[in-house]
Amino acid sequence: MRLTTKGRFAVTAILDLALNESEKPVTLADISERQSISLSYLEQLFSRMRREGIVKSTRGPGGGYHIAKGYDEITVKSIIIAVDEEIDATQCNGKENCHEGKRCITHDLWAAINHKILDYLESLTLANLVEAQNIESKPIKMPEPVKVSEVESIKIKEEKPLADNTRENAIFFLNDKLNRSRN
Repeated sequence: MRLTTKGRFAVTAILDLALNESEKPVTLADISERQSISLSYLEQLFSRMRREGIVKSTRGPGGGYHIAKGYDEITVKSIIIAVDEEIDATQCNGKENCHEGKRCITHDLWAAINHKILDYLESLTLANLVEAQNIESKPIKMPEPVKVSEVESIKIKEEKPLADNTRENAIFFLNDKLNRSRN
């Protein structure tokens, strides 16, 4: 997954805004100082997030930014996408042309990882991030990783080999077997 500083800074800046907003708007200069992010970079990010309806601005003296929606309505995924950050673990950006113009043999693996990442980022809201900061900075609970011992202990019954045209489904086949063995 390629998550650049653009996505990380956008999430950091929105969290800072949420933690520090009150009746008075928060200035980008204040966020810049607290988070050590360039003011001009924040201006670019907030311009994009304003267009997407994540933040709203107040002009003039005493102006700044507020969060435009409820914290539970803003997902980490929406923040990252608002600043034009791509979230993609495939080498081909989903075009299926990374192996001499054709689909690579691990495309389905990386595509499945993309879906998991996007699902997780969609499930995390700004409210979750604020809550994690307010509870003595406890880390956000991440899903439990699959243990190697669980993967090795899966008993796959003898089945006829996959046809050549279904090879790309092998990753999903193993994932289904893994999920069934856990239940």
